[in-house]
Order: sequence, then structure tokens, then C-alpha cells
Amino acid sequence: MALNFKVVKTQRKARAGVITTPHGDIPTPVFAPVGTQATVKAITPRDLAETGASLVLANTYHLHLRPGDELVREMGGLHHFMQWPGPMLTDSGGFQVFSLAQINRIDDEGVTFRSHIDGSRHRLTPESSMAIQENLGADIIMCFDQCPLPTDRRVVEQAVERTRRWAIRCREAHSDEGGQALFGIQQGGIFPDLRAASSAGLRELDFAGYAIGGLAVGETKAEMYATLDECTPLLPDDRPRYLMGVGAPDDLVEGVLRGVDIFDCVLPTRLARHGAVFTPHGQVNISRAQHARDERPIEEGCDCYTCRTFTRAYLRHLVKAGELLAHTLLSLHNVRFLIRLMETLRSAILGGTLEQTAQSFLSRYLQPVV
Repeated sequence: MALNFKVVKTQRKARAGVITTPHGDIPTPVFAPVGTQATVKAITPRDLAETGASLVLANTYHLHLRPGDELVREMGGLHHFMQWPGPMLTDSGGFQVFSLAQINRIDDEGVTFRSHIDGSRHRLTPESSMAIQENLGADIIMCFDQCPLPTDRRVVEQAVERTRRWAIRCREAHSDEGGQALFGIQQGGIFPDLRAASSAGLRELDFAGYAIGGLAVGETKAEMYATLDECTPLLPDDRPRYLMGVGAPDDLVEGVLRGVDIFDCVLPTRLARHGAVFTPHGQVNISRAQHARDERPIEEGCDCYTCRTFTRAYLRHLVKAGELLAHTLLSLHNVRFLIRLMETLRSAILGGTLEQTAQSFLSRYLQPVV
């Protein structure tokens, strides 16, 4: 396989491991910042490396439409194009065509949709998704799947079967010799029997890793956690487990406790663009008047460039003035916060203290900020 995964230590369901890829090792559990259009918004690759990021995600749908996956291939692939030397993952494009684009037709062969850029018509199939991702050249690529609302059983049943059939076609279209590891995507909404059926069909195809899809898209947190309790044990112990599109700090902790290895989300940079930052005691809106003369960093003891260098007062000024530097500095902190959290959880698994560490974090983070 193009990818190797080793579990170093477990604590109950949680695992600390290492994923080996052609572009380097990924210690797990890991949070992957999202570089939708071959850039993590407002952060240079040099600064992203300083945050400790070991895996970055890029978006198949967006890069296919602009600048075009064939152009990216001509420019040496994503790693060279965006000057990120470490491991990369691309999603299949399925979530975007179901959620962002105006869908014209979904059928058993694929999806016809209109571009959100210029309204042009496009067709995405399991085979074309594989071809696009091969052009992009990420280390980890995803099967094309149907991501339904998780609580509509009739729609979820159809999505599970269609996702299984599309996974077979992705497996047939993908070459293991290209250095890319293909992950299957488990669907099933919040229904344990459908998650079991989806997992059984995917395990037969022997993917390099398995993603958990169709969560954090409308269900409650309690429903998501209950679903994770059921669906992570259905996936192979010797392959990475990837919970797609989840990035709230409390959700990361709960996911690690339930055996998830990989997470990704746009949340840290999106919040930063709205003046919000992560702290151990929950989110803080840095634009509030109470920070106007605050000489503290965002978080005492945080080792990110922002917290080592700037006061809350200065950061509030940047946000209120609409300065672009605010997006960079707040994004750096938010990304580093999540990566530090994953480093802490990994150390706790290795040290046998995960339960205490997790509960200590959750008890602080979920308390209202005073």
C-alpha cells in the first residue's frame, strides 16, 4: 500500500499511532487544517508548518473548477503547486456537489451540477473523481460518495447503497501503484444498522483507510456521539479512521475517546475571519470592548506566534479596523490550538491518562466564558 498505519498504544477505544505516507509521517490522532483552494486561508505554508500541522486537506470540487486539476498536474501536483512538502489529503468532491452547487440530477452513475463560479454544467462520477484526485496528487484520496442528511432514513438507505456501488467503481478505477492511498467512506446517518451495512460492504474492498461521513451535517451532538459509539468499532482496527468535517474542540476530544484518528474542518480559520478564537474556556470574541486595553495574549502559555507576540488589545484593534493581518494572526492561534489539543491527547494516550485529560479539558471548555 501507499500508506502504512501502526497503532502504537491504545486506551480503551482511543488510539495513538503513526501514518506513514510518501511525504512523511503523521502522528495520530491528528487534526488537518483545510486548504480548500490549495491554501489554508490567510496562512502561508511556512507559518502552517510552524503550527505543527502534519496533514493538510484540499478540495477536489473547487480545484477541479478552478484552476483545473489538469493544470495542477502540469504544475507538478498539489505539493509543488502550493509549496506544501508534507502529507496531503483530498476529498472526493461529493459533499460539495450535494451541499454547495445547484444539483440538476443525481443518478446511479453520478451527479450533474452547475458550477457555483459561472453556472457551467459539470458531471462528476466515481471514475472522474478518481481521475481528478490522481491529477491533484495528494497522498490520501477519498471515494466518491453520497452524503445525505443524517436523520432521513429513506434517503440514508439509498445513499448507503449508492455509496457502496460507487466505492466499488472507485476501487476499480484507482491504481494502487500511483502512490496514493484510497479511503472508503462509511455512510448510514444516525442509524446503527445502516452504519453496519455500509461498513460491511466497504471492508470487503480492503481500503487503505476508512472515513466516517454524513455526521456534523444536521444532527445533534448527542446523536453524533452516539453514532460514533456504534460505528467506529465496525471499522478495521489496523486502518486509520477519519471523521470528516469535524473540528470543534469538544468534538475532537469526544471523537478521540471513541477511536477516531483523523479530523479536518474549516472551523479554525472561519472563526478567525469573524474575530473568534479558541481558548481553554471556550470561544472568545476578540472584538468585544472588554479587550480594548487587555495586555494578555489570547491564551497564557500558548506557544503560537500570535500569543508569543501580541496582546488582545492589539488583536482587537486589527479586527475593528478590518485589517487583513487579523485573519492571519487569529487563524494561526486557532489552528495551533487544535494541533496542541491533539498533541496533548496523543501524549495522554501514550501515558495512560486520557480519561483524566479529556474530562479536565471538557469541564473547562464547556463552561461559559465569564
